[in-house]
Amino acid sequence: MEEALEPVLRDFADRHDLYLDSKGPRPGVRPGALVTWTDDLGNRHDLDFVLERGGSSGKAGNPAAFIEAAWRRYTKHSKAKAQEIQGAVLPVLAKWNNVKPTPAAVVAGQWSAPSLQQMRSSGFVVLHLHFPTTAEVFHDAGIDIEGLAEDTPDDFWQEQCDAYTNKTALEKRKLATALRTAHADEFRGFVTELERRVVRSIDYVVVTPLHGNGSQYATVQDAIQAVRSYSCGVEAAPFLRFEIRIAYTNGDVIQATFGTSADAVDFLDTFV
Repeated sequence: MEEALEPVLRDFADRHDLYLDSKGPRPGVRPGALVTWTDDLGNRHDLDFVLERGGSSGKAGNPAAFIEAAWRRYTKHSKAKAQEIQGAVLPVLAKWNNVKPTPAAVVAGQWSAPSLQQMRSSGFVVLHLHFPTTAEVFHDAGIDIEGLAEDTPDDFWQEQCDAYTNKTALEKRKLATALRTAHADEFRGFVTELERRVVRSIDYVVVTPLHGNGSQYATVQDAIQAVRSYSCGVEAAPFLRFEIRIAYTNGDVIQATFGTSADAVDFLDTFV
């Protein structure tokens, strides 16, 4: 499933000038292969994919989307897995609330409607690969995942695992392609919703000194220049702080407050 998903996310990243982080080496950004982010309490969360703004193989960017992938064979386990996905994503989402990243989940197999709705109600973009369709794709590739149950003998499980691991790299890519093709409508809807949530441009920036009137600027560069040239001395009243509001074309709004011009510029620099 992850092999079927990654090309879709990579194409998405390439089309929208984003960086896709996935499992593997990323020297200068992290010591290991796992895509690990920390929350406000310093807890580490291992994720499957992260879309970043301004990121590269050697530089961490601002998160645009956190994406988790999961498989469940039985609906009775899906509720717990939905909660697990939320537990991994929501804390890092809260930490990066200043840049409004989007949470997403790509799940396959048998999932109850309440478990899917639970994630959607928490703001997740959800792609569900239905079990019958998925089982048919694997059956055509000589792998029986439909007959797997809790009482399935271990040797039957092993036969299906071997049937996959013995395939060549080309055969595995063809299987991933077949999985995408069979769920073409679902993937299309997922990408459309992800674009609606993630793809955005700055409409305007408002910088408001607490003792002055707000001024609107068309670009981040203009806002930076205004902050740098603003006198923070005693005017009609003592300067207290800058309030910054960034409005996006998709309706997202980011608001922040800073006590010094240097901190305000550092914040605005992350959006250039």
